[in-house]
Amino acid sequence: MIKASRLVVGLLLVVLLGTLCGAPARAEDTQWDVYGFVMTDAGKNREAVDPNWFDVQRPTKLPAFANEFGKEGDAFFSVRQTRFGVKTTTPTAAGNLKTIFEWEMFGVGVDAGQTTIRLRHAYGELGNWGVGQYWSPFMDIDVFPNTLEYWGPNGMAFFRNVQFRYMPIQGDTRATIAIERPGASGDQGVASQLVGGGIVPRFPVPDLSAEYRMGQHWGYVELAGILRRISWDDLNGAPPPGLDFSGNVTGWGLNLSSNLKAGPNTVLRLQLLHGEGCENYLNDAPVDVGAKSNPSNPSKPVIGEALPVWGTVAFLDHNWSDKMSSSIGYSRVDIDNSDLQAPDAFRDGQYALGNVLFMPVPNFMYGVEFGWTHRENNKDRFKIDNYHIQVSAKYNFATHFGGGQ
Repeated sequence: MIKASRLVVGLLLVVLLGTLCGAPARAEDTQWDVYGFVMTDAGKNREAVDPNWFDVQRPTKLPAFANEFGKEGDAFFSVRQTRFGVKTTTPTAAGNLKTIFEWEMFGVGVDAGQTTIRLRHAYGELGNWGVGQYWSPFMDIDVFPNTLEYWGPNGMAFFRNVQFRYMPIQGDTRATIAIERPGASGDQGVASQLVGGGIVPRFPVPDLSAEYRMGQHWGYVELAGILRRISWDDLNGAPPPGLDFSGNVTGWGLNLSSNLKAGPNTVLRLQLLHGEGCENYLNDAPVDVGAKSNPSNPSKPVIGEALPVWGTVAFLDHNWSDKMSSSIGYSRVDIDNSDLQAPDAFRDGQYALGNVLFMPVPNFMYGVEFGWTHRENNKDRFKIDNYHIQVSAKYNFATHFGGGQ
């Protein structure tokens, strides 16, 4: 089910924005777009993957040791990509008030593995200001390729977050700055018995993100950044007495991305990301903070380290005709593990796929896709490759009404 707090906050922010910045002259002037699609996926994994993630390609969800999830992968069927959304545009004294409310059926978090309602966007925008849950400015949604597989390139920055944003420049060239809901995860690794269970995360300030995109006739280039403070408190104290494992780190990241037009029917989608402690903004990366030895301080022998990460994406989308297209490409996540992370901690993940898609009539698409994912561990030399084949069918719908018509 939708988490009520996130849904209510997003909707309240949308209503508040409209109230503060001017009401529409007439309610009937609102333009409505109702849209979505019904999508069915079927396929087979060669290796057994985490059963909660049976229908996507995520290197972090491959086994960390032989036969962790079984000896061989299963066939799967899924309708979890199915989506529904509503967009509105309402004229006000301060300009057009735009909102989006969108959800899908792909369960994550406590609903991982389930077909259930999941909030995607609850966001409102008026002039240069926007509030609610929407794409983080640190990510570039235009890097996402035209694939059947739901999760997408693992090395891509990809995160919908609750935020307040200011957009001083809009259009093909744009600039955005935002404060975002903070959050992160940590790995105590082989120090977990010493550190104990009294560590509680704390996020004293919002994450700060920004982007600048320069649009040109050949495409665009974009640079985005993130800055965050990640803290944790040792509430219970860990034996022996006198030790304190509280601490904090500064997380950051830079994300350079682009779309390049290689002719009228071809787009090259590129991204290079580097940072420390920004893993939860990536599409498929592990924890943000790892345990690190600190022998110079007897009262704090273990500290946290913001884990360095690299993320890369390179995909080519090509339209063979108005009824046939293909996408092919590669993505990767590389982690510099801290010295106290376990030998089987995630270190390297790779992702590649290619497909052929057909659009025989408007609003209907089907296709076949072949993918490969790879995982390597921190120190135990374990690595694994999974091959994934998928066929999908997608039925789109959309309607527009209102606006004084």
